Amino acid sequence: MDRLLGIRVFAAVAEARSFTAVADRLGLSPAMTSKHVQHIEAQVGARLLNRTSRSVSLTEAGAIYLDSVRALLDGLDEAEARISQSSIKPSGRLRISAPVWMATPKFARLAAEFHDQCPDVVLELDFSARTINMVEDGFDLAIRVAMSLEPGLIARKLGDIHFRMVAAPGLLDKIGRPKSLTDLNGAPFLAYTQVTRDGKVKLPSPDGPTEISFRPAMLSGNESLLMFAAREGLGFTFMPHWVVDEELAAGRLEHVLPDLAKPVAPLFAVYPDRSYLPAKVRSFLDFLVASGFPEAVS
Repeated sequence: MDRLLGIRVFAAVAEARSFTAVADRLGLSPAMTSKHVQHIEAQVGARLLNRTSRSVSLTEAGAIYLDSVRALLDGLDEAEARISQSSIKPSGRLRISAPVWMATPKFARLAAEFHDQCPDVVLELDFSARTINMVEDGFDLAIRVAMSLEPGLIARKLGDIHFRMVAAPGLLDKIGRPKSLTDLNGAPFLAYTQVTRDGKVKLPSPDGPTEISFRPAMLSGNESLLMFAAREGLGFTFMPHWVVDEELAAGRLEHVLPDLAKPVAPLFAVYPDRSYLPAKVRSFLDFLVASGFPEAVS
């Protein structure tokens, strides 16, 4: 059997997680599609896909192999385009993992502008707080606020995200407005579970880092829910400026200790470490940088 075709079929099945969908797209029978994958598994001497009657998923070996062959296939496409003296046009599905708080009208506007520039790229956006394995879960790109990154990944800094500490005016009227960071000890807190679960938050201050021991009132990995809970007066929370600046302007939330509590964290575009970056990924990264992201949506 054609080994290169087999590799392409395997990669397509791994990304679509469906033999039937790939068979229809490539004009093959489901049986032939399965034979191509079996041939590649026999060549490498390992099972690459878990198959059940309801789902298809990568094995650990399959995730490693997929990451390697993606770079190979993208490189072949580029080489063919160069030989034919044509430029590579960004195309295909671009799977992006991003935090929940980026699901805003402003980011949707950026997505529309990118589509105007690259109409053949289909953005598949996953807004969630879940931890992902970029290779195994089939993501091309992740946008993350992080002070450190996992080994084996490449990151491109996009900018900084400024966080505001906020609370509802009604809550502040009830318990008083803090005048210092230490006044926050024991205050009700809406905790983002990806950062803290016990309510302990370390903030920069003129006298050095200061640890605040809030009293957790709610824990969630969904920033939008935490903001809505803050509006209801449930507690204090930290929100990216993207999310809350309109809430502050409307008076639904109040910026607490703006001169003292002002944490900043870098925003990265993260992708698997490979020598070749597909045109669809490179074009989206270049677009974000050129647009002034993240300040463009502030």
